[in-house]
Amino acid sequence: MTGFLGVSVSATGRRWVGLSEADDRYAQNITQHTGLPTILSRTLARLHVDASDTKAYLSPSLRDLMPDPSIFRDMDTAANRISSAITKRESVAVFADYDVDGGSSAALLIDFFRQFQLPISLYVPDRIDEGYGPNEPAMQSLAAHHDLIICVDCGTLSHDAIAVVKNADVIVLDHHTGGEILPPALAIVNPNRQDEDTIFGNLCAAGVVFLTLVAVNRILRSNNITTPDLMAMLDLVALATIADVAPLTGLNRAFVRQGLAVMSRRNRVGIAALSDAARLTSAPNSYHLGFVLGPRINAGGRIGKADLGARLLAATDPHEAAAMADQLSQLNEDRREIEAMVRIKAIEQAEERGFDAPLVWAAGKGWHSGVVGIVASRLKEASNRPSIVISLEGGEGKGSGRSVTGVDLGSAIATCAHEGLLLKGGGHKMAAGLTVAEDKLEQAMERLAELLQKQGADKIGPKDLLLDGAIMPSAVTTELIEQLELAGPFGAGAPAPHFALPTQKITFAQRAGQNHLRLTAQDANGGRIDAICFRAYDGPIGPMLENHKGQSFHLAGRLEIDEWGGRRKAKLRLEDAAVAN
Repeated sequence: MTGFLGVSVSATGRRWVGLSEADDRYAQNITQHTGLPTILSRTLARLHVDASDTKAYLSPSLRDLMPDPSIFRDMDTAANRISSAITKRESVAVFADYDVDGGSSAALLIDFFRQFQLPISLYVPDRIDEGYGPNEPAMQSLAAHHDLIICVDCGTLSHDAIAVVKNADVIVLDHHTGGEILPPALAIVNPNRQDEDTIFGNLCAAGVVFLTLVAVNRILRSNNITTPDLMAMLDLVALATIADVAPLTGLNRAFVRQGLAVMSRRNRVGIAALSDAARLTSAPNSYHLGFVLGPRINAGGRIGKADLGARLLAATDPHEAAAMADQLSQLNEDRREIEAMVRIKAIEQAEERGFDAPLVWAAGKGWHSGVVGIVASRLKEASNRPSIVISLEGGEGKGSGRSVTGVDLGSAIATCAHEGLLLKGGGHKMAAGLTVAEDKLEQAMERLAELLQKQGADKIGPKDLLLDGAIMPSAVTTELIEQLELAGPFGAGAPAPHFALPTQKITFAQRAGQNHLRLTAQDANGGRIDAICFRAYDGPIGPMLENHKGQSFHLAGRLEIDEWGGRRKAKLRLEDAAVAN
């Protein structure tokens, strides 16, 4: 089938697809009913926004979208126990996962308790030595010195570790898929418990923590106790929602929209310090959260000190925050080098097995377990298949997987764990982790592939690049981009608008860093636009455009505003290209 601008196979192997005739007609309908610019209406049509709902969509109200927290099972028990800990001034510990969601969730609780002048202990397990989630020694140690332990972004499957706690209460605030039997905690608040029937299964853990704190505030206010301003904490919820690739629809979208506004005020010293360390020249947007700040926070848990990200997010001293931000930035650079080595080996191995299999996977001895999740994402991007990468050591493999839309990887891994092919495993639809005995590795991967095949993973073709239309450089202005951003924030579940720039000449192309490409494109009428293509040299785009030999190309990507040096100008974040015939 011929693609948009005739591109059936691009440089990245994708077919370009424009809006359907139905979406095109509906975009016209939105413009007629609302008076919105056509280019914005096309984006709203692609996102399936009803013409009558455009006003509410463009200005999402958290008040209108927030549920009553009490609809969640165990919420009232959890909220009452936390409020009791505050009023009785008990000793509380938070056990957090080592990723951005876990760190943000922990920082939410630390910030909340701090406003009552109550310290809260933080425990983040070491990824390599302890693995994911609560473990028995850590929980026993915490229980010996605390009255209440709150597990965030973990704990739903931690039966043994929670069962050993005898002298303290345990509350789990999580979002990972639960089993038929839950651990013996006082309360487990999780929209993905099997006995939940709410519509909020897409919340990240920080979103669950935020709703819990809403419930706690309600109880405290009923007792005439002054409560913290939770709206000021939405920057942490936004960060976690984006970094955990939660769909930006409904409540999540409102969380991120409001959270980005809070973040722009730079009141949280940890995020401000990290933004400065990353040399951001403007207020962070959803891209920065997912691809600039998030990886730096994650770097501590991947290859450094596990609690560094959470401590940065909870920091109150600017100098301490700046030191931690610099440390995380350096760790992130180290992580990139380690990742690159593992990625090359994993891709070679997976290609030998075939990128058309229902499961794309690779495993190797000595691979750093802190980067297997990122490499799994790279395999998924390259193959458009569920992907798993496993680090082997001491007869065991610790792996991480990433899935594609429509294929529930977490449930498949949970099934394999239940069947005894995995030592443990779980997660959610799009991301999951596992531990496997090395002598059962092949058998486990075969079974996983079988389960994923039943979900149709082997029927998925190359991922199309959906384009909202074509545009020439002269029409790309900062004002136009600001109009498009009204439909944001963009991310998982709400893809950003992408446009094609037809028949462009490359007037400047230069490698930037190790594998990025900067370039300037010009059309036949002299219109010009600057562009950046990240990881261009990981594939064919970088060499093709750098060595353009005067050819014309169709370029495709996302339009953004560049504020470098205090000047605001439009630019293209290039994602794909094709020779213009």
